Amino acid sequence: MTNSFAEFDSRLKRIDRNRSRLASGYSAKVTSNGLIVFRPKRRDASFSVRGLLYLVAGFLIFKSVILAHLGEVTYAERVGALQSGTVVEQAGAYVMQEEIVTSTIANYLRPYLN
Repeated sequence: MTNSFAEFDSRLKRIDRNRSRLASGYSAKVTSNGLIVFRPKRRDASFSVRGLLYLVAGFLIFKSVILAHLGEVTYAERVGALQSGTVVEQAGAYVMQEEIVTSTIANYLRPYLN
């Protein structure tokens, strides 16, 4: 009796898993015996422009929050300390340099962080 419940439960899990995969897109194919079989579409592991834009925007906001919290002088001192470090620290200093977008966002955020 317990075995039939376990089989039924595993079948329900398999059906739910298949339905969730089909929810993101599917293709239908007719087999040689006339049965229509639905297969989930494989998602392309391609480059996402939207993901890249979110990453850049998030990084700019991160830099702006740090700049607004520390202040321009302290932020410049810390970036200067990174510039005299190893190659990795110099690359970090280059990326963390203050630019127009970062300083503009920081000016908007400064009243909320102090």
